[in-house]
Amino acid sequence: MSGPLEGVKVVDITTNISGPSLTMILADLGAEVIKIERPNIGDDARRMGPLWEGDGVYYLHINRNKRSIVINLKEEEGKNIVYRLVENADVFVENFRYGKADSLGFGYEKLKEINESLIYCSLSAYGQSGEKRHKPGYDAILQADTGIMGINGTEEGGVARAAVSILDQGSAMWGALGVVSALYHRKETGKGQKVETSLYETGVFWTGYHLLSYMATGEEPKKMGSNHAAFAPYGDFATKDDPIMIGISNDSLFQKLCNVVGKEEWTRDPRFRTNPDRVKNRKVLNELLEDEFRKDTAKNWIEKLEAGGIPSSVIQRISQVLDDPQLESTEMLVSVPHDNIKELKLPRLPVQMSDTPLEIKKSPPKLGEDTADILHELGLKEEEIRKLEERGVIQA
Repeated sequence: MSGPLEGVKVVDITTNISGPSLTMILADLGAEVIKIERPNIGDDARRMGPLWEGDGVYYLHINRNKRSIVINLKEEEGKNIVYRLVENADVFVENFRYGKADSLGFGYEKLKEINESLIYCSLSAYGQSGEKRHKPGYDAILQADTGIMGINGTEEGGVARAAVSILDQGSAMWGALGVVSALYHRKETGKGQKVETSLYETGVFWTGYHLLSYMATGEEPKKMGSNHAAFAPYGDFATKDDPIMIGISNDSLFQKLCNVVGKEEWTRDPRFRTNPDRVKNRKVLNELLEDEFRKDTAKNWIEKLEAGGIPSSVIQRISQVLDDPQLESTEMLVSVPHDNIKELKLPRLPVQMSDTPLEIKKSPPKLGEDTADILHELGLKEEEIRKLEERGVIQA
């Protein structure tokens, strides 16, 4: 069986995290992704440490199932190769700063002239409008600019960013969804279109609850750490050894929690009777709970909490996640053959399809490893490829 996007050809001119994450999604769904890279340097993510047998782990994570061709885009002959690829492509993806694609000759209007049915996806930092559209931006910068960093962490602990690339990979998800939707629309109408998304728009969407909260109350959201502004008790608690996380979102769960910790009288305490009461008296309730949790180990508490129907977990370190039987049972890590890394395992996309299963068929490509093959497929002969390489147009 093949993936649902089998037969879809994608020309990928992206680098770093956001764009390659988007095209990774398409590749895992079965599309053929031709990754265009710069001579000698390639994708910046190749050098994002730590390195594993010479490759950056960021690069390894988000570039499987792709083919790599090295083209010098500063040369007219290089641009013409891209145009030839676009002629028979279904999708083109770029994540340049605003205006750069046009200046290079790869803007939507130009490529639409070459292939009218093309789906053109632009993934940028700030979007295609507004005074900030020209600004460069990385995930952390946009976390700061969209308010995520302003509500992350604790009031006592200063500023903190989310430790994963939530905006890079979040915008990649929206971009991929847009591309798939545009492909469906083209199937129905025959028409291509431009798809746009950005880290900024993704950040604003992620903060939607907090934006609405401010509009409703006029109060700036507070940094809650692991706590939740709308519920209590909801957060992390110390035990005799490791910290645990619990989530109590209604009165029924609070009743169950009180039963587990042997404090049924708390349900009759006017400070804790309803969720609004508990939110108002969060600090004292958290202190009382932690006094109880410190009496036993995390493992024992989780057994009791789970038996009592309480949403809970040990706060696991990454090493513990790798050893968790749940990870193995979900088969989230897939073994991928690699020339230099003996036991390379990569996280699969977190979606499964019964009739068109997704696969990781190909390890992340070496720089330019598919250049000659792709050019042969365009009809170029060995002598032509050799001359292009001599002139610095390609790197085979």
